[in-house]
Amino acid sequence: MATPVQVSCINKTNRFDPHDRIHSIGGINQDGTSWKLSQVQAIEGIKAGTWSFYVNQGGSSVWVVIGTSRYGHEYLKTQADGEQPDNLLSLPECH
Repeated sequence: MATPVQVSCINKTNRFDPHDRIHSIGGINQDGTSWKLSQVQAIEGIKAGTWSFYVNQGGSSVWVVIGTSRYGHEYLKTQADGEQPDNLLSLPECH
């Protein structure tokens, strides 16, 4: 069973395509330490069933899923998003 993990920050690339903008995601562990994974590592973890990521938006939890661009590129987005990963892109930058 996948471990649910809250995403509270991201790091963006310098690209303008929303499917290529997220470089990494991160958050805070229960012990107060921070964690960060590249988008590729996060996608691999979702596929392997290791982690299930979510974000808090407006007081509700929204699951992070794997999207596929029309060019076949996999990227992270939330279930509530349309084609663009707006909920993730609105998170603050990880340190």
